[in-house]
Amino acid sequence: MRKCPYCKEKVKGRSDKKFCSSYCKSSYHYQESLNKDDNLFKSIDKQLRLNRRLLKNYNKAGKAIVRKEALIKERFNPNYFTHYWKNNKGDVYLFCYEFGVLEKKENNKSKYVLVQWQDYMMK
Repeated sequence: MRKCPYCKEKVKGRSDKKFCSSYCKSSYHYQESLNKDDNLFKSIDKQLRLNRRLLKNYNKAGKAIVRKEALIKERFNPNYFTHYWKNNKGDVYLFCYEFGVLEKKENNKSKYVLVQWQDYMMK
C-alpha cells in the first residue's frame, strides 16, 4: 500500500495518486519550496520591493525628509539597495530602484532625505 509522503497515511484511489489529500499535496510542495536554494534571492527581492514601496509612499513630491526611526519602524532596511549615487559634496545616496535615501544628522537625530532618480545623476 502506498503512503502519503507528507502525513504517512495510506493513499486511496488511483494507482498513480501520490498524496492522500489536496491539503497534504499543497503542504508538501510548500515545505519543498522553503528548502530550495533560491529562497535567499526571494528574501532579498522581497526586502528590495518593501524598501522601494516605503520610499515611494513617503516621497510623493520628489524630495522629502523623514525621521529614520519612522522608516525603520515600518521594516525599511538600508542595507538593501540596488545602486548608489555620490553627489559633488561627497554625499552618498542609496537607491532602491528609482527612489533614493541619504542619512543626515540634525540635532543628534537621524533623518533620511528621500529623493527620486533624476537624469543628471547619470553623469
